[in-house]
Amino acid sequence: MKNLKFPTAQTILLIIAGLVALLTWIIPAGKYDTLTYNKAGNSFTKTHLETTETLPATQETLKTLNINIPLEKFTEGDIWKPISIPNTYQVVEAKPQSMVEFFQSPIKGIIEASDIIFLVLIIGGLIGIMNYTGAFDDGISWLAIALKGHEYILIILVTTLIALGGTTFGLAEETIAFYPILIPMFLAAKYDAMVPLATIYLGSSIGTMFSTVNPFSTIIASDAAGINWTTGLTGRVITLIIGVIICIVYILKYANKVKKDSTKSIIYSQKEEIEAHFGTKSENIVKLTTRLRLTLIVFTLCFVVMIYGVSQLEWWFVEMTTVFFVGAILIGFIGKIKETIFVETFVKGASDLLGVALIIGIARGVSVLMNDGLISDTMLYHASTATEGMNKGVFANAMLFIYSGLSFFIPSSSGMAVLTMPIMSPLADTVGFGREIIVNCYQNGMGLFAFINPTGLILASLAIVKVGYNKWLKFVLPLLLILTIFTMIIITLQVYL
Repeated sequence: MKNLKFPTAQTILLIIAGLVALLTWIIPAGKYDTLTYNKAGNSFTKTHLETTETLPATQETLKTLNINIPLEKFTEGDIWKPISIPNTYQVVEAKPQSMVEFFQSPIKGIIEASDIIFLVLIIGGLIGIMNYTGAFDDGISWLAIALKGHEYILIILVTTLIALGGTTFGLAEETIAFYPILIPMFLAAKYDAMVPLATIYLGSSIGTMFSTVNPFSTIIASDAAGINWTTGLTGRVITLIIGVIICIVYILKYANKVKKDSTKSIIYSQKEEIEAHFGTKSENIVKLTTRLRLTLIVFTLCFVVMIYGVSQLEWWFVEMTTVFFVGAILIGFIGKIKETIFVETFVKGASDLLGVALIIGIARGVSVLMNDGLISDTMLYHASTATEGMNKGVFANAMLFIYSGLSFFIPSSSGMAVLTMPIMSPLADTVGFGREIIVNCYQNGMGLFAFINPTGLILASLAIVKVGYNKWLKFVLPLLLILTIFTMIIITLQVYL
């Protein structure tokens, strides 16, 4: 069982694409009428098959069309893509997708998602430059040594900072480098290795679970849902803060128990083995130089500028990508990185996220097949009729667990977003709440399962710390239960408030 290998997200998506191509030969083709808001003329365009009709942009128009969305969602730019009009589905002539269309679909998907893909690659290059400067590692090391004797503060700060990284740019795989830095410090403070593991992994997981401006989940999912990523932002910030506090309190409670009595450690039987492996942390003080401070400031400002630009200046992918590109160049100058090294490092950083970029393209290709084969609306129709009469609170919580289950097969947040959002998000219209709730269900559902998902990052993290998966489950399952209940309550409140 331990040698069982799961296919990659790319392979899974290609398999799904193949199945979708087959489904276009089986599932009847169908189409909804669509409604698009025209900002220039302050009007709606209703599309029925090949014909269009211009309608006044009023709440009465939306009410007549049975669209339960406030007019300001359109006029303020929250929804700018065509949406399906309820109760307008009809069967049309079939367009089954051949083997040629199947092989073309990933290419078409990559072309369609090029704006998102370039953003991902440029951010990858920026992260590569940051890692080269050592700003991440030295910043964490400086905190660890400066707070010696007050490690409980370190637990709070590191968990919070890594959660901020998770919620802003999806800090996850990069945290692997932090374990060798922090584990010896925590061992010297009479904690066990589970404490730094939890501080880093839970920090990253809770941050990505309650992502606020993460380009790899919030922005991609919102884009695919046809809404602005700032929709629902306040609620996400509040849940992020509460979620981080829950994790910090949980870690501190365990850490203090182990500090007082080492036999209370879940991994007490491995105490000598782990301490021998990691040795003693050097007492040399790491100086956070002016250059490193400037590097961290520029890196942080990239996200600040991006948030301001999108929320206040109507920026989108071209402008966001430019911000991160300029940020990487500035950090290169600050770090006095040679031109050839800068280019090589930037390209390598971008290549590290090439897999994510391909996932986005392949997943978008699945949507291309469904749309070209005219089965997207058919599946949406049957899904929406299945939810008729369902309590919207129950529906939202069901979506939460559906996404948790799907994340086992597609652990990539970006892949999940572009594959499922075009299908799932319109269901919010049929049950009567905003599409941002579906985005939240997607993020929260994937985030919850990420705490224990064996196809995710946890097994790699456990391998570094020398902790068994069974020991991790014993530690984290009570927290997972708490967070599940908390998330269900939050989702339910968001639906009804």
